[in-house]
Amino acid sequence: MCLMASGERNLLSVRMRVFLSYIWMYRRLLLIVLTPLLLLPVPLIIKTKEAECAYVLFVVAIFWLSEALPLSVTAFIPALMFPLFGILPSKSIASTYFKDFHLLLTGVICLATSIEKWNLHKRIALRMVMLVGVNPGWLMLGFMFSTGFLSMWLSNTSTAAMVMPIVEAVAQQIINAEAEVDAMQINSSDGIYNEVFELEENTDEITTKSDPEKHENWYTNGTVTTWNDEKGRTDEDHKKEADDQHKKQEKSKATQSVSEDRYRNKKNHMMCKAMCLCIAYSSTVGGLTTITGTSTNLIFAEQFQTRYPMSREINFGTWFVLCLPISIILLLLSWLWLQWLFLGFNFKELFRCGKEKSQREKASAKVILDEYKKLGPISYQEIMTFILFLLMALLWFTRDPGFFPGWSTLFPNYRGYATDSTSALLLGLLFFIVPAYPWKRKNAGNNNSFDYAPLITWKEFQACMPWDIGILVGGGFALAEGCEVSGLSQWIGNKMTPLGSLPIWSVVLIACVIVTSVTEVASNPATITIFLPILAPLAEAINVNPLYILIPTTLCTSFAFLLPVANPPNAIVFSYGHLQVIDMVKAGLGINILGVLVVMLCISTWAIPMFNLNTYPSWAPTIIPTNSTIPITSLLTTAV
Repeated sequence: MCLMASGERNLLSVRMRVFLSYIWMYRRLLLIVLTPLLLLPVPLIIKTKEAECAYVLFVVAIFWLSEALPLSVTAFIPALMFPLFGILPSKSIASTYFKDFHLLLTGVICLATSIEKWNLHKRIALRMVMLVGVNPGWLMLGFMFSTGFLSMWLSNTSTAAMVMPIVEAVAQQIINAEAEVDAMQINSSDGIYNEVFELEENTDEITTKSDPEKHENWYTNGTVTTWNDEKGRTDEDHKKEADDQHKKQEKSKATQSVSEDRYRNKKNHMMCKAMCLCIAYSSTVGGLTTITGTSTNLIFAEQFQTRYPMSREINFGTWFVLCLPISIILLLLSWLWLQWLFLGFNFKELFRCGKEKSQREKASAKVILDEYKKLGPISYQEIMTFILFLLMALLWFTRDPGFFPGWSTLFPNYRGYATDSTSALLLGLLFFIVPAYPWKRKNAGNNNSFDYAPLITWKEFQACMPWDIGILVGGGFALAEGCEVSGLSQWIGNKMTPLGSLPIWSVVLIACVIVTSVTEVASNPATITIFLPILAPLAEAINVNPLYILIPTTLCTSFAFLLPVANPPNAIVFSYGHLQVIDMVKAGLGINILGVLVVMLCISTWAIPMFNLNTYPSWAPTIIPTNSTIPITSLLTTAV
């Protein structure tokens, strides 16, 4: 009986494990099916437009957070459900999926395609690293600022993917150089002996060859040498040959151990960890600086202009002036944090002057110099790409800078018509027009003709264009439009009115902490798309300038530093195998805290006079809470 009972228990446990394995295998399918069904009572019982829109919002939010469906596929759900619930007609909802944002993104990707095609990004990165020196601490700082600069204009993912192979080559060359130095130090103890030994051996050969029948006894380093008539070699020669063979074997073993062991010591491992993390963090922090630097900034700018069309505060120039100090401060603090956490902050070592470079510094400098020499002299294509890049940035800065009249004032009758996307499209089209090889000829038989090819082709542009991000952003616009039309945004704002009793800095801090926590487990675009329609009505309800809350939360949405899956740059550096999850959590937690503190510093100091944050703007709607109390004077006036 006991055997039968134990057998039944084992069978039951096996069946349970199989059942759970099937549940885990089909967990995404179950989530896709059960989420709409379990939330269905919300619109069926309440039967209001707000409840129906909230149902769609919950379904989309859960799918985005869990990634049960691809993010861009989930973005089409509002286009499906809003017409069925009668919130928005299909034609209206379709127009929200292509906005001014997509035109701006198109121009930026044209620039990024040309930069990556002609290796201008690699030249910029290597040149900036060469300027700061090759000390591991300064080298890390050089990589951080060069990566941050590139990330202002390229996507964070492509920047990290481009710089990491260079960092990996430098790190491995430093380790190999240390191995060679150690091997030289090991052999240096008997190096003099070997030279003398070889000299004496040559002398012996000459002597014995001159008189082969002569038997002599002499002492060399305390050993007796005798001649072997049969083989023509001394016993000492055999011993020397054995010693040489033994040394060769030891050297080959040492070389093999160096190639097999990835790190010679803990210090090398810590250096690799610090360099990997500095690339991940700087590619994210650098993207904060410009509107086009990261998708979250673009989503905020487009949704803000859609909700507040009369506002002129947010443009490329004002955002750059606002966020450049944030990026510089955060890059420096991140460098200090990683330096202290992994390398140890040694002021004497870091700020030494006039001393000879160490072997590892010479090795890393050689790698960077060799990589730079491989690029050759700067090409015509790189020059043209850089010129177009400068023109695009110049047009962005001077369109409507605020502190002097921009070029948009040349069209006074069409104020607000031209945006940053206009400049991006103008320069983006030039990449398809400017010839890549203006002096190149091709021979077709006896005829010579010019081979015209632009800087980039449409296929190259398509390969770089993030269509999924465009669809995802369009889904966010559709969701925001539905929340506005159905009245859900105003309902949420009214319910959050009690938060107006708290100090504004505490409301901003709470919003930043919540967004920073959510973005660790959800994608950055999905997080900002979910929270913007909620936080904007909150600011209106508590009678606070919406920028006071929206700017810091937008910036904090990019602070996904804790996990490898939090954002693509983290995953890229993690794939090189130097890091463990606990390393990223330990370092990322400090960067998250520093990031929130720097953003709070910004929004409490230089951001206030820039955007007049202490005043509720005229371009924002005035919302009267539905549960507010009517003053007694108004009642008496009405009665009279």
